[in-house]
Amino acid sequence: MLWKLFLLFTKIGVFTIGGGYAVIPLIEKDIVSRAWLSHEEFYELLAITESLPGVFATNIAALVGFKIAGIKGAFLAALGTIVAPFIIILCIAIFFSRFQENLYVAKAFKALRPVVVALIAAPCYTAIKVNNMKLKHLVLPFIALVCMWFGGVSPIWIILAGCGGGIAYHQIAKS
Repeated sequence: MLWKLFLLFTKIGVFTIGGGYAVIPLIEKDIVSRAWLSHEEFYELLAITESLPGVFATNIAALVGFKIAGIKGAFLAALGTIVAPFIIILCIAIFFSRFQENLYVAKAFKALRPVVVALIAAPCYTAIKVNNMKLKHLVLPFIALVCMWFGGVSPIWIILAGCGGGIAYHQIAKS
Protein backbone atom coordinates (compact mmCIF):
# COMPACT_ATOMS: atom_id res chain seq x y z
CA MET A 1 0.00 0.00 0.00
CA LEU A 2 2.80 2.45 0.85
CA TRP A 3 4.57 1.82 -2.46
CA LYS A 4 1.29 2.34 -4.38
CA LEU A 5 0.70 5.58 -2.50
CA PHE A 6 4.20 6.88 -3.33
CA LEU A 7 3.90 5.92 -7.01
CA LEU A 8 0.43 7.46 -7.29
CA PHE A 9 1.57 10.81 -5.89
CA THR A 10 4.75 10.71 -7.98
CA LYS A 11 2.58 10.24 -11.08
CA ILE A 12 0.37 13.09 -9.97
CA GLY A 13 3.46 15.25 -9.37
CA VAL A 14 4.69 14.56 -12.90
CA PHE A 15 1.42 15.44 -14.62
CA THR A 16 0.28 18.39 -12.54
CA ILE A 17 0.71 21.61 -14.45
CA GLY A 18 -0.50 24.86 -12.97
CA GLY A 19 0.16 24.67 -9.27
CA GLY A 20 -1.54 23.28 -6.22
CA TYR A 21 -5.20 23.58 -7.12
CA ALA A 22 -4.66 21.83 -10.43
CA VAL A 23 -3.76 18.68 -8.46
CA ILE A 24 -7.21 18.37 -6.86
CA PRO A 25 -9.07 16.58 -9.68
CA LEU A 26 -6.18 14.18 -10.21
CA ILE A 27 -5.97 13.20 -6.54
CA GLU A 28 -9.73 12.99 -6.18
CA LYS A 29 -10.14 10.75 -9.21
CA ASP A 30 -7.39 8.33 -8.23
CA ILE A 31 -8.12 8.16 -4.50
CA VAL A 32 -11.91 7.96 -4.71
CA SER A 33 -11.91 5.50 -7.66
CA ARG A 34 -9.75 3.13 -5.60
CA ALA A 35 -12.16 3.53 -2.65
CA TRP A 36 -9.31 4.67 -0.41
CA LEU A 37 -11.45 7.67 0.59
CA SER A 38 -15.01 8.77 -0.09
CA HIS A 39 -15.84 12.08 -1.79
CA GLU A 40 -16.89 13.47 1.58
CA GLU A 41 -13.65 12.43 3.30
CA PHE A 42 -11.60 13.86 0.45
CA TYR A 43 -13.39 17.23 0.61
CA GLU A 44 -12.97 17.34 4.40
CA LEU A 45 -9.22 16.92 3.91
CA LEU A 46 -9.33 19.53 1.16
CA ALA A 47 -10.96 22.03 3.52
CA ILE A 48 -8.26 21.38 6.13
CA THR A 49 -5.53 21.72 3.49
CA GLU A 50 -6.79 25.13 2.42
CA SER A 51 -6.27 26.42 5.94
CA LEU A 52 -2.67 25.14 6.24
CA PRO A 53 0.40 27.20 5.39
CA GLY A 54 2.80 25.78 2.86
CA VAL A 55 2.68 24.11 -0.51
CA PHE A 56 -0.90 23.08 -1.28
CA ALA A 57 -0.16 19.93 -3.32
CA THR A 58 2.25 18.58 -0.71
CA ASN A 59 -0.15 19.34 2.15
CA ILE A 60 -3.12 17.59 0.51
CA ALA A 61 -0.89 14.63 -0.37
CA ALA A 62 0.35 14.37 3.22
CA LEU A 63 -3.18 14.52 4.65
CA VAL A 64 -4.51 11.95 2.19
CA GLY A 65 -1.50 9.72 2.82
CA PHE A 66 -1.99 10.02 6.58
CA LYS A 67 -5.68 9.20 6.35
CA ILE A 68 -4.90 6.11 4.23
CA ALA A 69 -1.70 4.77 5.81
CA GLY A 70 -0.68 6.83 8.84
CA ILE A 71 2.61 8.68 9.29
CA LYS A 72 4.51 6.60 6.72
CA GLY A 73 1.72 7.19 4.19
CA ALA A 74 1.84 10.94 4.83
CA PHE A 75 5.61 11.03 4.38
CA LEU A 76 5.64 8.95 1.18
CA ALA A 77 2.68 10.75 -0.41
CA ALA A 78 4.27 14.14 0.29
CA LEU A 79 7.62 12.91 -0.98
CA GLY A 80 5.93 11.62 -4.13
CA THR A 81 4.58 15.09 -4.92
CA ILE A 82 8.02 16.62 -4.41
CA VAL A 83 10.39 14.24 -6.21
CA ALA A 84 9.11 14.52 -9.79
CA PRO A 85 8.61 18.31 -9.87
CA PHE A 86 12.04 18.78 -8.28
CA ILE A 87 13.70 16.74 -11.02
CA ILE A 88 11.66 18.47 -13.74
CA ILE A 89 12.50 21.95 -12.42
CA LEU A 90 16.15 20.98 -12.15
CA CYS A 91 16.18 19.86 -15.81
CA ILE A 92 14.35 22.99 -16.90
CA ALA A 93 16.83 25.16 -15.02
CA ILE A 94 19.72 23.39 -16.70
CA PHE A 95 18.32 23.51 -20.24
CA PHE A 96 15.83 26.42 -20.23
CA SER A 97 18.25 29.05 -21.49
CA ARG A 98 18.53 27.07 -24.73
CA PHE A 99 14.77 26.84 -25.24
CA GLN A 100 13.23 29.97 -23.72
CA GLU A 101 13.25 31.86 -27.01
CA ASN A 102 11.93 28.87 -28.98
CA LEU A 103 8.61 29.77 -30.63
CA TYR A 104 7.14 26.30 -30.07
CA VAL A 105 8.01 26.25 -26.38
CA ALA A 106 6.40 29.67 -25.90
CA LYS A 107 3.26 28.51 -27.74
CA ALA A 108 3.10 25.30 -25.69
CA PHE A 109 3.17 27.27 -22.42
CA LYS A 110 0.53 29.67 -23.74
CA ALA A 111 -1.69 26.73 -24.81
CA LEU A 112 -1.51 25.26 -21.29
CA ARG A 113 -3.13 28.31 -19.65
CA PRO A 114 -6.78 27.36 -20.40
CA VAL A 115 -6.09 23.81 -19.27
CA VAL A 116 -4.82 25.07 -15.94
CA VAL A 117 -7.92 27.24 -15.49
CA ALA A 118 -10.13 24.21 -16.17
CA LEU A 119 -8.15 22.08 -13.72
CA ILE A 120 -8.69 24.69 -11.03
CA ALA A 121 -12.39 25.29 -11.84
CA ALA A 122 -13.32 21.58 -11.93
CA PRO A 123 -12.83 20.90 -8.18
CA CYS A 124 -14.73 24.10 -7.34
CA TYR A 125 -17.72 22.82 -9.29
CA THR A 126 -17.40 19.35 -7.74
CA ALA A 127 -17.18 20.80 -4.22
CA ILE A 128 -20.36 22.80 -4.84
CA LYS A 129 -22.15 19.63 -5.99
CA VAL A 130 -20.82 17.35 -3.23
CA ASN A 131 -21.71 19.83 -0.49
CA ASN A 132 -25.15 20.61 -1.98
CA MET A 133 -24.36 24.30 -1.98
CA LYS A 134 -27.01 26.76 -3.05
CA LEU A 135 -26.58 30.23 -4.50
CA LYS A 136 -26.93 31.79 -1.05
CA HIS A 137 -23.85 29.83 0.10
CA LEU A 138 -21.76 31.35 -2.68
CA VAL A 139 -22.54 35.00 -1.92
CA LEU A 140 -19.70 35.55 0.58
CA PRO A 141 -17.03 33.80 -1.53
CA PHE A 142 -18.18 35.87 -4.51
CA ILE A 143 -17.97 39.10 -2.48
CA ALA A 144 -14.47 38.09 -1.31
CA LEU A 145 -13.43 37.45 -4.91
CA VAL A 146 -14.75 40.83 -6.05
CA CYS A 147 -12.96 42.56 -3.16
CA MET A 148 -9.66 40.94 -4.15
CA TRP A 149 -9.99 41.44 -7.91
CA PHE A 150 -11.51 44.90 -8.11
CA GLY A 151 -10.86 46.33 -4.64
CA GLY A 152 -7.25 45.29 -4.31
CA VAL A 153 -7.95 43.75 -0.89
CA SER A 154 -5.21 41.38 0.25
CA PRO A 155 -6.25 37.71 0.61
CA ILE A 156 -4.85 37.88 4.14
CA TRP A 157 -7.56 40.37 5.12
CA ILE A 158 -10.20 38.17 3.46
CA ILE A 159 -9.02 35.16 5.47
CA LEU A 160 -8.93 37.13 8.72
CA ALA A 161 -12.42 38.51 8.04
CA GLY A 162 -13.66 34.99 7.33
CA CYS A 163 -12.17 33.71 10.58
CA GLY A 164 -13.69 36.57 12.54
CA GLY A 165 -17.05 36.13 10.85
CA GLY A 166 -17.04 32.39 11.50
CA ILE A 167 -16.23 32.88 15.18
CA ALA A 168 -18.92 35.57 15.53
CA TYR A 169 -21.48 33.39 13.72
CA HIS A 170 -20.86 30.41 16.01
CA GLN A 171 -20.94 32.59 19.12
CA ILE A 172 -24.30 34.01 18.07
CA ALA A 173 -25.60 30.54 17.11
CA LYS A 174 -24.63 29.14 20.53
CA SER A 175 -26.63 31.88 22.33
